[in-house]
Amino acid sequence: MGFIVYLVMCGLGEMATWLPRSSGFTGYAVRFCDPALGFALGYTYWFKYIIVTPNQLTAGSLVIQYWISGDRVNPGVWITVFLVLIICINYFGVGFFGEFEFWLSSFKVVVILGLILLSFILMLGGGPDGDRKGFRYWKDPGAFNWYIEDSSAGRFYAFWATLVSATFAYLGTELVGVTVGEAQNPRRTIPRAIKLTFYRILVFYVLSVLLVGTLVPYNSQDLEDANSQDTSSAASPFVLAISLAGIPVLPHILNACILLFVFSAANSDLYIATRTIYGLAKEGKAPKILTTTDRRGVPYVALILCASIACIAYMACASGSKTVFSYFVQLTTIFGLLSWISLLVTHICFVKAREAQQIPKSELAYTAPFGVYGSYFALFWCIVVAFTKSFDVFTGGKFDHKTFITSYLGIPLYLILIFGYKFATKCKRVLPHEADLYTGKDKIDREEAAYLAYKEAKRAAQGKSQNQANWFYRTFISWLF
Repeated sequence: MGFIVYLVMCGLGEMATWLPRSSGFTGYAVRFCDPALGFALGYTYWFKYIIVTPNQLTAGSLVIQYWISGDRVNPGVWITVFLVLIICINYFGVGFFGEFEFWLSSFKVVVILGLILLSFILMLGGGPDGDRKGFRYWKDPGAFNWYIEDSSAGRFYAFWATLVSATFAYLGTELVGVTVGEAQNPRRTIPRAIKLTFYRILVFYVLSVLLVGTLVPYNSQDLEDANSQDTSSAASPFVLAISLAGIPVLPHILNACILLFVFSAANSDLYIATRTIYGLAKEGKAPKILTTTDRRGVPYVALILCASIACIAYMACASGSKTVFSYFVQLTTIFGLLSWISLLVTHICFVKAREAQQIPKSELAYTAPFGVYGSYFALFWCIVVAFTKSFDVFTGGKFDHKTFITSYLGIPLYLILIFGYKFATKCKRVLPHEADLYTGKDKIDREEAAYLAYKEAKRAAQGKSQNQANWFYRTFISWLF
């Protein structure tokens, strides 16, 4: 899944560096592929973020139940506290929003790197228990568990269930496509961000999961007990690995960090949801009232709408936080996959348009390393995952209609948006030789030239030691953050 995400990012990077647009990737779909696809992509992306916001609020209530059970304090109390805080930050604190998120994201990176280092030390027997685990659990009970049934098919089910679950973890990586229009010198910064995505996936995702897999066996009774509880986040394998190693207090500190990260995610998700529907309204694809802003430019009507929808998190009070969380994960995953599918189709159309208009690769600031074939490969697997992501509702002899609905609701909704828009507007798909690849590009070229001249003048005015310090930071530190 990490490789598929990387291919999605490569395709997005090729379009974003050619024409950095404030409308993000919905604008690319409209200009290079089909206005109906741009409409569907815009709303699909908005659906994803209005669902992932209550998902994070529910997750926050789950994390707090590590200390205070839902029987003592209703999860709705914590959901209310989080919701009020993120609404206040999005309305009153939008001025320091970027700074707040930058430092919080930097803190996340430090914590993740600390977890990776700690996991490596515990694996080598550096914990209080002195147990040198190595890859012991890969032999007994084994690296792979079975799922649904204990057979070869069951081991494949386990693998596939894990793969589609990993999709949820990678959602949001494509967010660079939304911010590209606001980046300084995007033709340098975006390719750098895309290239570093590959290393971030390897380090932050793959390496951390590899290490925690050596510390917690899949048949751990503690893991089973924690996972079977409807109101506990003790099933975090990192928290469990630290507990099993006999380290006191640290599990509580780590859980507090997780709570902070969940709050940060809910905060930024509400921001993106608000700006996405505001952008659709500005393009005339949503009610005009959603374009209303206050004197500071905050789209408060759009914020009220998105915050109101986030109140579906209160379902956790009736159905249990863990159950509702899983429903939100299913919905978010399908909307995220549909967004990736739309992006990949748009990149394929962009490449066809570029070739039809005889624009050589040498004119591109960034070229996807796997080209259009990488997008075809990723598109195929995204479609396969979208249709098979909840295969387990059809197995085991019992049909789970609730999971089926939340897992696949996005697909008919996506098709209704595309064909409904085509029917209402009579729009036609964009032919490769007619695609608009140049409108607005001259302005961006001038801005880029002016920015580069300014940076060169600034570099010349600075001393040699300061330039060396900047080079050291850019080369060895900044990529992490």
